[in-house]
Parts: sequence; structure tokens; C-alpha cells
Amino acid sequence: MKSTALHAKHQALGAKMVPFAGYSMPVSYEGVNAEHETVRNAVGVFDVSHMGEFLVEGPKALELIQKISSNDASKLTIGKAQYSCMPNETGGIVDDLIIYRVKDETYLLVVNASNIQKDWDHINKYNAAIGAEMRDLSDNYSLLAIQGPKAVEAMQSLSSIDLSAIAFYNFEVADFAGIENVIISATGYTGSGGFEIYCKNEEVEQVWDKVMEAGAKFGIKPIGLAARDTLRLEMGYCLYGNDINDTTSPLEAGLGWITKFTKDFVNSEALKEQKENGVSRKLVAFELNERGIPRQGYELLDQEGNVIGEVTSGTMSPSLGKGIGLGYVPVEHTKPGTELQIRIRKNSLPITIVKLPFYKP
Repeated sequence: MKSTALHAKHQALGAKMVPFAGYSMPVSYEGVNAEHETVRNAVGVFDVSHMGEFLVEGPKALELIQKISSNDASKLTIGKAQYSCMPNETGGIVDDLIIYRVKDETYLLVVNASNIQKDWDHINKYNAAIGAEMRDLSDNYSLLAIQGPKAVEAMQSLSSIDLSAIAFYNFEVADFAGIENVIISATGYTGSGGFEIYCKNEEVEQVWDKVMEAGAKFGIKPIGLAARDTLRLEMGYCLYGNDINDTTSPLEAGLGWITKFTKDFVNSEALKEQKENGVSRKLVAFELNERGIPRQGYELLDQEGNVIGEVTSGTMSPSLGKGIGLGYVPVEHTKPGTELQIRIRKNSLPITIVKLPFYKP
């Protein structure tokens, strides 16, 4: 089991530690609902250093990224980031990722912790013919997510740049918490604003301490992975391994907006054909009409009680006070307002298909 550079900090703070993607990670400190509310209303800090970082450089860097990713990375200018996914050869998704353009011929790919080796192997398979320079920085870098409506105000004293000027999906390489050349990125996954901070492992303890110090008067608290999950689910953001995987197409998953057919990429012909012919199932968002908590794997039923799909992600929404979830169902059942059912243990409870996001700030 690996641990992040802040492992001792989490233990000292009384975090409940659990195995996650091969790492010992803090799942909660004071409880998921309290931590969720902290991020929605003030500011919280997550240690997400288990995420993977690949540096792709040189004159062939863009060619490789264009080949392995579904979005059009040629649109990226220095200081901009892009959400994308890596399609596999059989219609599914290897992983979703964020691509940062750091310099003219330097890109940073941030991938999911559970997929680091799989992604590295997949990209290298295509790089064999292209020849971009690649480095896996995953074990050397730490990542903090400072999230919430008070994040900018709470953190401004730690940097000489204007944090409020960093637009969503933009980033700066600047000083932060007394460390030079830190990536300060507005690419959070909570829907409540804030930043992600990339620094070296040996620097992260200093950054964490200064973040906690600067945020104290704004009510900053450490936040675990359980609240990260409820926050992203309220926004309808996909989680790899739940809502997208090796068998789900980006078009089925509602990721057509990051699937650009203006270029050739892995399996693009088959996906283009799928777009033209239409998909048979889609990822939908639903709310429970009665009390109950949907969980991954629970069956989704039509009005006659026939099983038509299953829940990929579900929770009791702390912001809305009701059960919410995502799941794949046939396209004829995907219109917002459609009434379906969910089987929770032996009971079938009514649900309604809704538009995302569940939580509207």
C-alpha cells in the first residue's frame, strides 16, 4: 500500500484512512455531511496526491496527445487545460483525464490513480510509432485541491498573482505558499470553485501548513474522499470505474462534447459511426421521489417492473436532502421528467429522470 507525502498529517488530524487505488487515503475526518457543507459554503482542502501525472514533451507531443485523446488538444494555448478521455479500440474508455499545455511543446496529463499503469502502457503503445518524449512524474508530485466559494479570498495572501483572475480550466505557474513554480489550476471537481495545487512531494507539507494557516479564519477544514464523491455526484461529474469504464462509450456517457471528429484518434471511425446512427443507451441522472439511498449496482426498472439498467453512482445528496444517482438506461427512457423505479433491497421506489447538475449553486 502506497501513501502520500501527507500521510502523517492525516493521521494526526484523526482521519479515517482506507485503501483506495493502491494508496492509504483519508476517506473522512469529521464526517461526510459536515465536510460536504464546508466545501459548498466555505473552503476545504483535499489531498489528492494519488492522481497520476505524465509529462509529454517535444515536437511530437501534440501529435501523440491528438492520437490518444478524444478532445481537440490543438485548441489549447499555454495556460489552458482541457477535460478529455482516452477511447480504447473497442468502443469504451481507457480513462478520463485533464490535459494542461504548460509550454509550446510541453503538456501535462493528469490521470486517475487506479489507472496510472494502464494509461501509461496504452499511451506508450501509440507512442512507439510517434516518438514523443514521455515521463511519469506520478510518484514525485503531490496534488492538493482547495475547494469552495471562499477559496480565492482565503488563499490570496499565499501568492503574488491575482487568483481571482484564473478562469475555469485555466492555470498559472507561479509562487504559492513560499514555493516557486507551482501549478495553480482552476480545474476542481466539486462545482464550488477553487484551485488545484501541483507541487513536489518534498514541498507539499509546507504548502499544506500554510494553506491551513491562511484558511483558518475562513473556516478551512481537511476534506476526505467520501465528500469528494458526494460533491462531484451532485454536479453529475463522471467517476471512472463507476459511470465510465472500458465498456462505456463517451457518447453513451454524455461526453459527446469532448469527442471531436475534426481529427483522427483511437477508434474515432467507430465512434463517429455511433454518433451518426445513435446510441441505444445513455447515462441519466435521477432523483428518488421517496426516502431511500441508491447505491452502485441497484437495478433500475420501467413502470411495468422490467429491469432496464442499473445504478453506476448513487448517494444521499447532502445539499438536496434526497437520494440521487446516475445510471445507464435505454434511450427511450432518458427524457427529463420520465418516471422509472429503483429496486432497493425488496422495495421498488419511484424515481424521476432529471437534468444535470443536481445541485445548482
